[in-house]
Amino acid sequence: MKMKKMLSGLLILSLLLVSFGPLTLFASSDTPESFSSFGKGSSQFAHDEIIVKFRNDAVPFHVIKVPEGKVKEKVREYARRSDIVYAEPNYYAQAFYTPNDPLYSYQWNFGTTENAGIEMEKAWDLSTGASRIVVAIIDTGIAYENYLNYALAPDLSGTVFVEGYDYVNNDSHPNDDNSHGTHVAGTVAQRTNNSLGTTGIAFDTALMPVKVLDKKGSGTYANIANGIRYAADHGAQIINMSLGGSVPSATLEGALAYAYSKGVTIIAAAGNDGTNHVSYPAAYNDYVIAVGATRYDGTRAYYSNYGAGLDLVAPGGDINVDQNGDGVGDGILQNTFDPNTKNPKVFGYWLFQGTSMAAPHVAGVAALLMAHGNATTPDEIRTALQETARDLGNTEGWEADYGWGLVNAYAALQWQGEPNEAPTAPTIQVDLKVTAGGSRTVKKNTYVWANATVTVEGTVSATVEGHWSGASSDVDSGTTAEGIVSFDSNEVKKTKNPLIFTFEVDKITIDNTIYTPVGLTTASYTFN
Repeated sequence: MKMKKMLSGLLILSLLLVSFGPLTLFASSDTPESFSSFGKGSSQFAHDEIIVKFRNDAVPFHVIKVPEGKVKEKVREYARRSDIVYAEPNYYAQAFYTPNDPLYSYQWNFGTTENAGIEMEKAWDLSTGASRIVVAIIDTGIAYENYLNYALAPDLSGTVFVEGYDYVNNDSHPNDDNSHGTHVAGTVAQRTNNSLGTTGIAFDTALMPVKVLDKKGSGTYANIANGIRYAADHGAQIINMSLGGSVPSATLEGALAYAYSKGVTIIAAAGNDGTNHVSYPAAYNDYVIAVGATRYDGTRAYYSNYGAGLDLVAPGGDINVDQNGDGVGDGILQNTFDPNTKNPKVFGYWLFQGTSMAAPHVAGVAALLMAHGNATTPDEIRTALQETARDLGNTEGWEADYGWGLVNAYAALQWQGEPNEAPTAPTIQVDLKVTAGGSRTVKKNTYVWANATVTVEGTVSATVEGHWSGASSDVDSGTTAEGIVSFDSNEVKKTKNPLIFTFEVDKITIDNTIYTPVGLTTASYTFN
């Protein structure tokens, strides 16, 4: 069924399309195999031998023994020789990781790109996520705990959860009473290789449940903005929002800008209206990676929004067709409770479709990248995902239907950006005057102090931090009014010697962004 459209200008709903009944869980007698027994990538090589190709030699190549630990040195040495075509380490390869979860064969979305999958088997050999990486699922909550009338989803047992919050009921138990958030969470980090049900993308990653949508899948922009800020303030590095509305909001945009300024990568669903307008918050392209949906055959799903602002596509499914011939509709399969009865203690494996299902594919891959270390900032992750996406459609590059293309986990994990220079803070012009602040006499002693007036150009409100040196040594901080703020130094007993008060502006903060002050940032006043 397709859920209700927007209820009012202040309400938004989860972008959910639900399939028919749950799949039967197949029994499995396989013994779980530790993932640590598999290689984590093809970069490992034999430590005492190299491969060399000699010029004008009929033999294809030679394996040459070298001293232990001298592989790279010997490769360089041989490569310099004029009789050598090439020299390289003798790399190891591993069998691609295939999880033993019995319903994995129905997860076409994790397969090869030829069938609109995201290349997970090869990607898992490079990264499975890490518990230090936290993905906030801002949604209807997650079936993450056994509490009152709620229960932990069986296939999320073993998934790492960090503390979240429920903005619908205003408590610290963001449990799911809709089924949507649990399904979304499963795609990101469903427990994997546990001989049970389905798999998740970044299954060693931690999840933060943040409930902003109610049992009907609706919630206010205020709750969503609060959820975004909560996630940013409590350690989430990635946010997934499989929700959206049709109207812009300064409140929503402000929360996104805040999270982005704190280094949070934000992913949101493009919307399920089938129109050429990306929904909000996905439409805020400065801060958010907007994700549309594809089918098994790699074409845009009929319901997926498209157009300006669309960044990527990922599998969202189409339960109306069975293009891969596996006997069920081509939805996205995960463990959650019955979306029809909404009993949060009765679980099954359900096929959903929607851009809600596509977005967590991108969030999961972002978590793999961050754990792998080849892309860690929001801009790096966006660039890595876009530059390595599988190009779809009729023209090369960005297209309205597909953005930059289908996310590819394996290719993204091999992305190497240009070496980055050390990040520098943006600058802002300031002016500073230090004058006599005043004096007072106590018995026979006179005490004096200085005053510093700081003007910050181009803004009304900024937080100014600075310090005094010389006659006085203290730290001051304050907020400008109409661009100006003043500070008094500590009082100092006046002596016959000159007293020099020096103030230096250290830092300016505007809307949670730190600026380096330039211009007149240091000034002094002398009491003779």
